[in-house]
Amino acid sequence: MLSVPLERVPGVYGPVQLAGYVALLVTPAVLLLRAIRAPAALPNGTLSVQFGVVLAGSVVAASERRRLSRIDATEFDRTDAVDVLAVAVAAVVTYGLSVHAGLGPVLASALVGLVAGVGLAEIDGAAYCGSFVGMASPALFPTLEEVALAGLIAGLAFVATADSFGGFGGKYGTLALFGCIVTVPLMGVDYAAGSVLAWRLAPVIVPVAVVAAVATVLFRVRGGMSAVVASAAVGAVAGVAFPAVVPELGPTLATVAFCASFVGMSSAKRLEPLGQVAGAGALCGLVFLAVAPALAGAGGKLGTTAFVSCLAVAGGLELPTLVRSRVDQSQLSR
Repeated sequence: MLSVPLERVPGVYGPVQLAGYVALLVTPAVLLLRAIRAPAALPNGTLSVQFGVVLAGSVVAASERRRLSRIDATEFDRTDAVDVLAVAVAAVVTYGLSVHAGLGPVLASALVGLVAGVGLAEIDGAAYCGSFVGMASPALFPTLEEVALAGLIAGLAFVATADSFGGFGGKYGTLALFGCIVTVPLMGVDYAAGSVLAWRLAPVIVPVAVVAAVATVLFRVRGGMSAVVASAAVGAVAGVAFPAVVPELGPTLATVAFCASFVGMSSAKRLEPLGQVAGAGALCGLVFLAVAPALAGAGGKLGTTAFVSCLAVAGGLELPTLVRSRVDQSQLSR
């Protein structure tokens, strides 16, 4: 039988790049659509906000597609294989820490992120992505085999999207949610019963999200931490402090803070001033409330929430320039 060395699979990334790009768009769309299917959970005007988020994010999606069309197809190599394996292993380890060791999903994921970020820098992104898969609820994936499968799928998506939407916070979580979404029908399981969060909590949740997003940036810029370590540090602190200080609301606030820390992972090329990060953090808090009942139990929801928020803010900032460009072209063509 003819064998092809792993490091020489020419042209594999042509269609795979496109598939990865589509996965990063479809996954947030599924989350938002599932949230819309629970209209009782949404206050008046929320659907308009979601439409605005999608519209603004579409601007960035179109720009990213044009950029990808100029990138040459690359080869699948051993580094990619290691990344796929790292995602799957981290998913299983995180699930074990969360469910069997009793740490809970936030602390388990943050711990894996800290260990990978400090001791395994070469695969810290892949491991952190896998940790989000491992945040899945046992009500959705009761066995490690299901978590491992979701991790492998997310790992393949991780490799396929190496050139897509780089620098946007929440991308790793979106890939994790993609792995879970694909695994659900393959394994014949169904999502857990989602719980609705009261919108009266917004005055508390939004400030927590803003502070967490900004703190992650400050840890990176002034503390010299990597994006993974900074986010994981925020998650670890929030996961310990909030439940201890505010027992009733603490777990929810810790989850919000961890979610918004992914916004703070965005590169300066995507969201540069702290004001933009704070704005994306605030939007992240609102989207968190809106999508709470959707895809319950799936890992990666928090990252997808952050990813949607970052795309929306970046697209909103880019939209005026795009409109002016269209107007100028229209005038020149007359």
